[in-house]
Amino acid sequence: MGKNSGALRNGLTLTVSIILLWSTGMGQTEKPLFDFARPTDAGEWVVINDGVMGGLSRSSMTVTGEGTALFAGTVSLENYGGFASTSTRPRPLDLEGYDGILVRVRGDGKQYEFRIRTGGRFDGIAYAYAFETRKDAWVTVRVPFAGCVPTFRGRTLTGVDPVSAELIQQVGFLISNKQEGAFRLEIDWISAYK
Repeated sequence: MGKNSGALRNGLTLTVSIILLWSTGMGQTEKPLFDFARPTDAGEWVVINDGVMGGLSRSSMTVTGEGTALFAGTVSLENYGGFASTSTRPRPLDLEGYDGILVRVRGDGKQYEFRIRTGGRFDGIAYAYAFETRKDAWVTVRVPFAGCVPTFRGRTLTGVDPVSAELIQQVGFLISNKQEGAFRLEIDWISAYK
């Protein structure tokens, strides 16, 4: 190959390295948390609706034939209701050193919250991050831990420590804010990022 072959090889290596860095988010490290093509991941989710306080909202979390999850149902404002949610069963997610969560979703144009809990209970403080969906379009939502707001039963809390990545045990989705009627949020995957 001649004496320029080393320079050519180094140039190709540098080009490939730059392309790989660009395609993975400039060196961003991700940790897959849930990929709904794996049937075991779907079994970790439970539904909690406003029926716990007398409301009439309904929802389900199911796996589609395409290997995605579907959080869908109907929000009712009757009987002082107005929310539907799904969340993972509590277990340590080992996210120390990570900065946030990436979620690939296809929605219905409504607003949802991605929610994080650091405790092992389904009630208590939740760290919420609101995001908009585009009807029938896949989007990747970036949820920085620093941007999550501590809430309790719909109220924003003050004087509460920010979310600690190493303590996270549950993640989930919620629809509320008087968005009455049918809703549909399809989830492809959920990953943590550094």
